[in-house]
Amino acid sequence: MSERGTTDVVWSGSWVAERLGVGLVGDGELRELLGLALRRNPKRAHLLVSNVLGKHVPQRPSVVYGAGVELGRRVRALLGEDGARRAVVVGYAETATGLGHSVADGLGAAPYLHSTRRPVPGVARAGGFEEAHSHATSHLLLPEDPELLAADGPGSALVLVDDEFSTGNTVLNTIRALHERYPRDRYVIVALVDMRSPADRGRLTEFAAEIGARVDLVARNTGTVTLPDGVLEKGQALVAEQEAAGDTPQDAPPHPRPHTRLDLPWPVGVPDGGRHGFTEAHRALLEPALPALADRIAHALGDGPRRVLVLGCEELMYAPLRLATALEERTGAEVRYSTTTRSPVLAVDDPGYAIRTRLVFPAHDDPADGSGERYAYNVAGAGFDAVVLVVDSAADTPALHAPGGLLDRLAPHTAQVLLAVIPSYVPGARAPERQEEAPMQLPEPLRGPAFSSYAPDEVGWLLQDLSDTRLEAPTEEREEAIQSGGAHYAESLPVEYQPSAEYQELFKSALTLSAARIARAVGTVTETVLAERGPRPVLVSLARAGTPVGVLMRRWARARRSLDLPHYAVSIVRGRGIDANALRWLAEHHDPADVVFVDGWTGKGAITRELAAAVAEFEKAGGVAGFDPEIAVLADPGGCVRTYGTREDFLIPSACLNSTVSGLISRTVLRADLVGPDDFHGAKFYRELAGADVSGLFLDTVAARFDEVADAVDAEVKELLAADRAPTWEGWAAVERISEEYGIHDVNLVKPGVGETTRVLLRRVPWKILARRGAGPDLDHIRLLAEQRGVPVEEVDSLPYTCVGLIHPKYTRGATGADGKAVESA
Repeated sequence: MSERGTTDVVWSGSWVAERLGVGLVGDGELRELLGLALRRNPKRAHLLVSNVLGKHVPQRPSVVYGAGVELGRRVRALLGEDGARRAVVVGYAETATGLGHSVADGLGAAPYLHSTRRPVPGVARAGGFEEAHSHATSHLLLPEDPELLAADGPGSALVLVDDEFSTGNTVLNTIRALHERYPRDRYVIVALVDMRSPADRGRLTEFAAEIGARVDLVARNTGTVTLPDGVLEKGQALVAEQEAAGDTPQDAPPHPRPHTRLDLPWPVGVPDGGRHGFTEAHRALLEPALPALADRIAHALGDGPRRVLVLGCEELMYAPLRLATALEERTGAEVRYSTTTRSPVLAVDDPGYAIRTRLVFPAHDDPADGSGERYAYNVAGAGFDAVVLVVDSAADTPALHAPGGLLDRLAPHTAQVLLAVIPSYVPGARAPERQEEAPMQLPEPLRGPAFSSYAPDEVGWLLQDLSDTRLEAPTEEREEAIQSGGAHYAESLPVEYQPSAEYQELFKSALTLSAARIARAVGTVTETVLAERGPRPVLVSLARAGTPVGVLMRRWARARRSLDLPHYAVSIVRGRGIDANALRWLAEHHDPADVVFVDGWTGKGAITRELAAAVAEFEKAGGVAGFDPEIAVLADPGGCVRTYGTREDFLIPSACLNSTVSGLISRTVLRADLVGPDDFHGAKFYRELAGADVSGLFLDTVAARFDEVADAVDAEVKELLAADRAPTWEGWAAVERISEEYGIHDVNLVKPGVGETTRVLLRRVPWKILARRGAGPDLDHIRLLAEQRGVPVEEVDSLPYTCVGLIHPKYTRGATGADGKAVESA
């Protein structure tokens, strides 16, 4: 069997056209888009078989998804941005459930609902309609939100999506039924092909006038099917003739072969499709989870398969499609996508016929209309090395696994069958109560734009959102409490520093001057990690200073290596350790050996030691073993790690600011009354600072320099991989010396390096700044901050860092002098 696509020489409708006289007239692409087959249906003889729908013909998933998204973008252009945000998209079961969902993605923020033929106990109907020519006529609308279909004011459009617009009866029946219950003034009909006859075209205008609403039509292609007299009877006779002659391809005998089962860790709370509604919030959770889900599938398949089919299940089209698109992006295999169907179609193994082979098996999702035949077309004989069958848990029934079931029917036609099961979404269903021995159910990562200004795929925050909790305290009050032992620094937050216009200009100047140097360090540390920690490491940045670095490393891997690396941010607190629940979540979703911890820079190495101790404690307490506590950092001036981009102590502009260069996220919080034993550590999202946010500017400016530093990175990595990079800990020795020399006697009050010194000036009560004599522009912002806070800058020789910040020792709110003595405030 040849694979059909846009390069076929023989039109896959010629067999039907020659025998029945059916004609297909339209624009130039129409015959590439559509083939013809014969239905086993008493209501309509022919079937238009789409090559880009992903139902009957296996196709590249990117082509299938792209066709829907492009239609959605056209609808967005038609409605405008405001209209697109207020639109609701409805797709038709079963054929157009994935197409409609893809159209909704193209609109951007529009919620999506598809009709269904699977009743769900306890879910009230919001409407229904009939599809006159179909083999299964009744459609139900079962949104979880009863107001989903209600109009959101004037101009709020309902967008109805089907694979083809033929007579228009089904869509107009739908609009009429919904208009009575949810009246609105605008509708948009979307289809891959508009195949109405001239007589049917005028009905749309008449119908719009009848209901008093605007009705638009958006279609990828336009054409007409010409049908000779008596075509229905002739078609039925031809089907009977073919079946009687035994000319239709038959299933191979069942061939028992073990399959591999994979329960995918579908994001918690995300529906498996649009049966009960799918919102922008669901979309934001699903998108960043897809790469890891695809990696799970790729790992289960192994390195053998070169040609892989991802096969969906009837109405379950969108989830398998998105898994297939992610797999297509992340594997070297040739990936195709299609789904099973209720639609009975004659199969003829001829290049001029669209349905070459069929697999027949009993329904396996306990349908309301009882058991019956189901079909998978163009799978047998297609040369797939592996088939990934994706079903929801409601369809993972004994009938699926029984002799003659779908798994049994697939086995003779491929070397490997992988059954991937995702949980069926039931509106209002509560998760089962956690038993004492049951594993703790941890929430999914927080993602932008709901939490942080980063794009959702850039980072998942393994944190809980404390944005509505008042945690800020005046700097002086915090310092006194911390030094007196009355509070830990992670129990409160400093008031976010708001930079002056002069300081903001310094940041921008520093960014311009150092972007190439940072890009080179990003490339060096990323390539070192890829060389030494495997081809697909999982980046886990230490929030929040490590997070911009983690995002940049992810961008480098994508730009230079076409790798889409998972990236999460976790909390680690000096003296309290790393968030153990975050480690548990990572162990549930990834191999701990793949995890690479990322931070911005090293100072004296306190966090390096903290992480090593915390991982050891985690394993000792029964946690999953295998996490490597070594940290990869952009800059290692303290000589504390062996994986770094540079050991120079230079200005990293992301250290100049707080949340406004870190996705508007606060530093992390660990307080017993806010963070329970089953919670992630907390943090705040400062939405109100969006106007001052330069997080994207920092990332984009650095990433724009990747190409120019690529050669230098290659040379540097080659040199580093051959060098002795063992930590020297010279930074720690220098800090101990400074602590004693200046009479501080507490290394925690000595903060070495440009980044740590900046933090002292922004968050703590500084005593004085030590600067290496002759240090240049890297310290311009330090000098400005010190001047603003009245802190002396002392130039010294033989300093292993560019600068060191000293926190005011023995601090009370009366201590204001540079000599450390308490004085009365004026």
